[in-house]
Amino acid sequence: MSDWKVPTTSVAKRTTNPIRLIIEQMRAAGMNPDKDTISLSIGDPTVFGNLDPHSNVRDALSESVANGKRHGYAHSCGLDHARAAVARSFSPAEHAISAQDVILASGASGALELAIPALADEGDNILLPKPGFSLYETICGNHGVECKFYTCDPENNWEIDLEQLQSLVDGRTRAILVNNPSNPCGSVFSAKHMVDLLALAEKNRLPIISDEIYAGMAFTGYNYVQLASLSKNVPILEIGGIAKRYLVPGWRLGWVLIHDRNNALSEVRDGLFRLSTLILGPNTHVQDALPRILERTPQEFYDSVLGTLEENAFFCAERLSKINCLNVIQPQGAMYMMVGIKLDAMKDIKDGVDFASKLGQEQSVSVLPGECFNFPNFFRIVTCPPKNKLQEAITRIEEFCAKYQA
Repeated sequence: MSDWKVPTTSVAKRTTNPIRLIIEQMRAAGMNPDKDTISLSIGDPTVFGNLDPHSNVRDALSESVANGKRHGYAHSCGLDHARAAVARSFSPAEHAISAQDVILASGASGALELAIPALADEGDNILLPKPGFSLYETICGNHGVECKFYTCDPENNWEIDLEQLQSLVDGRTRAILVNNPSNPCGSVFSAKHMVDLLALAEKNRLPIISDEIYAGMAFTGYNYVQLASLSKNVPILEIGGIAKRYLVPGWRLGWVLIHDRNNALSEVRDGLFRLSTLILGPNTHVQDALPRILERTPQEFYDSVLGTLEENAFFCAERLSKINCLNVIQPQGAMYMMVGIKLDAMKDIKDGVDFASKLGQEQSVSVLPGECFNFPNFFRIVTCPPKNKLQEAITRIEEFCAKYQA
């Protein structure tokens, strides 16, 4: 019965990650077999083994498994004591949230999968950052939600072009999505800039989805401020989780926090609860461990991890800024940085994809081109690898750029 072909659905067909085609194109070029591959492309802080979870984090999970009380299902929104711990840890001083304002999800990506369809129907649109995390576009596409992209300006430390953002708003706009600290930019918004953003959102009566998975990860001289702490009237769905700050992305525990001082999100709250029943909540042992993870992991651990990321980021920025054909935007937090490519100062390089493909093919250094984030002629690197790996990678990038310098 070779003629039996079962069709897939329109939903499946419109679900695509923009990175996929780009990565497949780069993969076709291959890597240099004579050089060890150094990956500066994967946003997983555990890949190189130099950044490990604190013993308290590991012990919290082991304790939950050993006591045998959480082998079964939990409420689809999460265990009460886990939700309460998140509320205690992330309540703005200006207005407290409770366990009822917390919905646990399978990672921050799972939290986004709840937040976006809770706010936007098929045919509606959401305003997304450019450059921005590609999964936003994937989730919107899956639900038939139009993506409209506002620009984050590299010449202004990646702050949002608010005038251009305003021009995108129309009668079908349902929310603004922001990411602070940023992947892929490594930027941290000032409180003043976020107040200006809130004023725009309030003027247009638009809620904000605030992706703060890198909460607290701001370098010396920069200050991370929770967006909800600044908002008096704008309702906010805050996205968070333990993946990055606690170095456990594979544990898949994230959350949606409902910040709603004026009860504007009453219907959305019900929608979130309904959507949570699609997966029946994340892993119950990780949920059970959450209070101990959040409340007993020492500050020294956070300081040490952030110190390593900061040292690595500043090292990379200093070295790369000396390459004439590159334009470095100083990283301010998270674990990434975006680097501009001065095409007019290079020969035989067409765009960011061409740069990244040839860099991999010749030097076995893997980076993601800015085209993966809707921002051509840049590339993103992660700053998690050990210092010696970063040193070698940048030496190879220097050699590559010297070869192709016009």
